[in-house]
Amino acid sequence: MSAILSVARMLAFVGCGLASIPAAAETGIRFMLDWRFEGPAAPFLVAIDKGYFTAEGLDVAIEPGNGSVEPISRVASGGFDVGFGDINTLIRLRDQTPASPLKAVFMVYNKPPFAIISRKSRGIGAPKDLEGKKLGAPAGDAAFAQWPVFVQANGIDAAKVKVENIGFPVREPMLAAAQVDAITGFSFSAYITMKDRGVPVDDLVLMPMADHGVDLYGNAIVVNAKFAAERPEAVKGFLRALLRGLTDSVRDPVRAIDSVLRRNDLAKRDVELERLRMAIRDNIVTAEVKAHGYGAIDFDRMQAAIDQIGQSHKFKSKPSATDIFDDSFLPPETDRRAR
Repeated sequence: MSAILSVARMLAFVGCGLASIPAAAETGIRFMLDWRFEGPAAPFLVAIDKGYFTAEGLDVAIEPGNGSVEPISRVASGGFDVGFGDINTLIRLRDQTPASPLKAVFMVYNKPPFAIISRKSRGIGAPKDLEGKKLGAPAGDAAFAQWPVFVQANGIDAAKVKVENIGFPVREPMLAAAQVDAITGFSFSAYITMKDRGVPVDDLVLMPMADHGVDLYGNAIVVNAKFAAERPEAVKGFLRALLRGLTDSVRDPVRAIDSVLRRNDLAKRDVELERLRMAIRDNIVTAEVKAHGYGAIDFDRMQAAIDQIGQSHKFKSKPSATDIFDDSFLPPETDRRAR
């Protein structure tokens, strides 16, 4: 009996000792979204809710943004470790400050959602119809940042278009009230919001810039260079977790939208679900993604995109595709296949 008791006491002691060993600390990541918690943010939120980041040893603090331009500067400054922002803004930033400490590491919007949204009742049905009209555009809008490329690709006389700088909150209301004739925005954001405001669908005109000569990429995961150098495994773990959240959202958007609704009391299920499905169909699961998997880019296509930006932007020191995108953190291609 005494021997058994001694073993029991020993096991209890060992158990207490194991319990006293602290768990490995999680790596904190400050992450900035491009926009509010709406449908297209589902992959990131699903990754949080399903514990995918936690499983990688990451404690991700996610914050909404105010447009796809903002995360680029905020990550470059070190205010955030990782962000979801416009890769074309990164290209221009790299030209202005070649030593900017950030790179893109995972492409999400393989086809960019940049768009012009207008109304037939305002006499607009094609790009050239914007001449003589008033275009409402927030200064921090990534779609408006591509306006010079869109103008050149479509032979628009920019001097004949009155551009009015308006805030994001009043963009769609001003178009709905005919205070402007067209607006710039992301297709799944501005177009769906106009529908939700009651503007007849047969009066809405959606002109995706990618369908009108703007051959660019869209939003990507960008990472601060210092953080990536010090925590490369954390960056790889972040992308693995995101990939799982993205795959889940593509496979079951109806369930994925629950993660959005938990964080946005004003969101409408049908509206946000339509946004997510539109983003998946038009911007995320493209022919290129089906061929090469989520997250990757075609470096020749990226170089061509940089060249196209250069047609309307005078580069001081034009970056190369490898200056902009680092694919070394990506999960293996076999894991990234779009199914």
